[in-house]
Amino acid sequence: MTAKQLNLKTAPGHEVLAAAGKKILRPSGRGATETLFTWVDFQPGDTVLELAASFGYSAIALAQRYGVKVVGVEKNHESVARARTSVEAAGLSDRVDIREGDIFHLERISEQFDYVLGEAILSMQSGPGKAKILQGVGDRLKPGGQFLSHEMLAQGARIEALNRELATTIRVNTAPLSEVGWQAASEAANLTVQQHQTGPMALLNPLRIAQEEGLGTLLSLGWNLLVHPLMRQRILAMRRVFTEYGDDLGYIILRAEKLNDSLKG
Repeated sequence: MTAKQLNLKTAPGHEVLAAAGKKILRPSGRGATETLFTWVDFQPGDTVLELAASFGYSAIALAQRYGVKVVGVEKNHESVARARTSVEAAGLSDRVDIREGDIFHLERISEQFDYVLGEAILSMQSGPGKAKILQGVGDRLKPGGQFLSHEMLAQGARIEALNRELATTIRVNTAPLSEVGWQAASEAANLTVQQHQTGPMALLNPLRIAQEEGLGTLLSLGWNLLVHPLMRQRILAMRRVFTEYGDDLGYIILRAEKLNDSLKG
């Protein structure tokens, strides 16, 4: 979606960033996700469910790199169409299936998977919303299957103020949890955290953008901020919050395993 198609005043922050040319919308960029993937042993033929697959970039990369089969669920019709075109162009129609659907209704997907991947999805949900999605994740995992997550982290005494600022600037009910909070939310859905790591937020770090997305992306972002005043206002407001709350805001990656039903209790 381009800046001309988007209502820059009201659109969620991630859509504004994408319209500006940002390709990686994870809290700590590509690096933390790469670390997350070192914690698992993907094998050819393993099955992965990706939440909010967007344009299919991650699904395609996973299939190409590891030989896994990926089902991506995405709510936006235009994104689904674009992702399917990219999958076909990559010659991966036999291994990547992008489906139009709602992550709040994962019960509509009949299969169970070896892995479920979610990045920067749960942070933008309310408490009940997080619980609903995580319950769906647990239901869609095979016994012993693993949930791989990369989310925003909020910690310290200013969490409530931080969440208010994030909701105002990002235009969604953004509510990242603390380290303990994310582990507890996972455990409540019968997902036992096996590994996790935390670190600083790097979503709008210019050096990180240049390193991971290329100088061309950084220059394109700069140009779009220059020629689109509303876009500049929205993105600089997000950057201000990230900077002001730099000691309280970060990322968390975690790997959680679904317990075998016989081991519950």
